[in-house]
Amino acid sequence: MNALFLAATIFIFKADFRQITFILWQSETFLMNSITSEEMHALDANCTHFGLLPLQLMENAGAALAREVRARTTGKRIAIVAGRGNNGGDAFVAARHLADFEVITYLLGRSKDLSTDEAKQNWQILEALGFDLIEVADPNDMKLQDFDLILDAIFGTGVRAVIRGLEAAAIDAINSAGKPIISVDVPSGLGTNKVVKPDLVVTFHRPKLGMIGEVVVADIGIPPAAEFFAGPGDLWLVGKRMPESHKGDSGRILVIGGGPYTGAPALTAMAALRAGADVVTVATPESASSTIAGFSPNLIVRELTGDHLLPGDLGFLKDQIARHDVVVMGMGLGRDPETHEALAQIIPLCKKTVIDADALQPDHPLKGIVTPHVGEFKRISGIALSGADYRERIDPLKGYAREKGLVVLLKGKVGPVSNLITDGEIVRANSNGNPGMTVGGTGDVLAGVTAAFYARTSALRAATAAAFVNGRAGDQVYLEKDFGMVATDVIEKIPEAMRL
Repeated sequence: MNALFLAATIFIFKADFRQITFILWQSETFLMNSITSEEMHALDANCTHFGLLPLQLMENAGAALAREVRARTTGKRIAIVAGRGNNGGDAFVAARHLADFEVITYLLGRSKDLSTDEAKQNWQILEALGFDLIEVADPNDMKLQDFDLILDAIFGTGVRAVIRGLEAAAIDAINSAGKPIISVDVPSGLGTNKVVKPDLVVTFHRPKLGMIGEVVVADIGIPPAAEFFAGPGDLWLVGKRMPESHKGDSGRILVIGGGPYTGAPALTAMAALRAGADVVTVATPESASSTIAGFSPNLIVRELTGDHLLPGDLGFLKDQIARHDVVVMGMGLGRDPETHEALAQIIPLCKKTVIDADALQPDHPLKGIVTPHVGEFKRISGIALSGADYRERIDPLKGYAREKGLVVLLKGKVGPVSNLITDGEIVRANSNGNPGMTVGGTGDVLAGVTAAFYARTSALRAATAAAFVNGRAGDQVYLEKDFGMVATDVIEKIPEAMRL
């Protein structure tokens, strides 16, 4: 631990060991544990997916905030300056928990414009119980200098626009009041033209990037499993097509597969299209090209030579690789020595790769995302993954991913886990999917979805979201067809599985 790190960080562990105070400035540990506003939004969505509802989290946040206010204030008069979103809602809960103080809650704007159901419900509780509530049109009416403490709850994470009007004036009023200030989750306006300058920030669950000064991290009941298991929030992180998008903006995918087998690359290609890729091209040996082209008129098929992938195809493929954002390879290629030689030369040419099936060989220069099942993982790593506890697989997977600089998306059900995903540092898991998905071809579908997402986001995010969507689509098919499902059924459910 270096001297700068020691000087930069003071840790005060509270008696319950759940809250940590960070003082002075952002330390190495603070940054490592920080979460961005978009990641927090995704986590909130995943919590809802698993049944941990926003109203519960708001109650926990408000209670934690009130505990910290109670411990810090030396007077009885507290002013809450609240915005119309969930940041304000957290403060409404805190007001209820601080009923033995003289609390006045100032809402910037009108209560009918509160933007979330949770904030509305907690405002209505305060109204019904006779708390002091004032809807503010002019911040000069707040008289903040008359209070002992100001609670800043105007904006939470994710505010990026220039702050003007009522909110800008309120921030100025808070900063000029000359009273102690506690900000809720983040200083309002952090990263914009107007920002509150608090004495303390009570932030929830994990530190947020960009904060300085004294920060208390409050536990609000989000368990580690909520960050471990994939959910709709991970799909949200991939992003959607913008209204002004043009052809190709959402990804151009090249599938290199087929020869001995024809169905696998077609499944991968169609899955990539259903997952939102704009253009999907299948480069396949001559012997498979007509069959794959007949699978769907939506596919672009580029014919290679021979009946299997050859080193002589490299010249043509170089041009195709340069025209595409992601190359997904291995499905149905077979294991001919010439194919093996060709793949070893192709992989280094690619910017982004998803490597599956026959392309997963120990002496290939693997990169990007690999999608092995347990047997294929042993083939490329020499590591046998066994046991009925998925946790026994985590360290070997992390070690291999870190050593090779890969993202590993491991297929195979163990206990509650259907997939493990790691980049060597972060480990995620997917828990959906069903026994019907052991049918052939669902792994090819997963590779296609992964490639489509990888064109739009990072490797770890793409692999995590793809595992969730593939399993969710399979679960929707299973409800209708039970063990009669086939891989093409899963492909057809991908758009429905991607709805947020």
